[in-house]
Amino acid sequence: MIIIHANIKVNEPYREIFLEEARLVTKQSQAESGNISYQYYENPEEVNSFIFVEKWNDEEAIQLHEETSHFKRFINVVEPIVAEPIHAELFEASIKR
Repeated sequence: MIIIHANIKVNEPYREIFLEEARLVTKQSQAESGNISYQYYENPEEVNSFIFVEKWNDEEAIQLHEETSHFKRFINVVEPIVAEPIHAELFEASIKR
């Protein structure tokens, strides 16, 4: 399993646009076959600072995700309205059963 933490800081005037795009990309990403979990949260200590927490089966699932129209749309809409570049971290994890 691969876990992604994507940190996004949005410029205040674009908050509602970001939230709508985040809702759309989350719903569509959760429906992808390689997705285990896909959520986003706002930092309660820092307004307009969000983290996406994604869990994927493998690298192939991430590559397929990055080619989807909903992911490309999200990036195209969000990149111009962020306060700083999007910062993503990837972690590999194993599941104990």
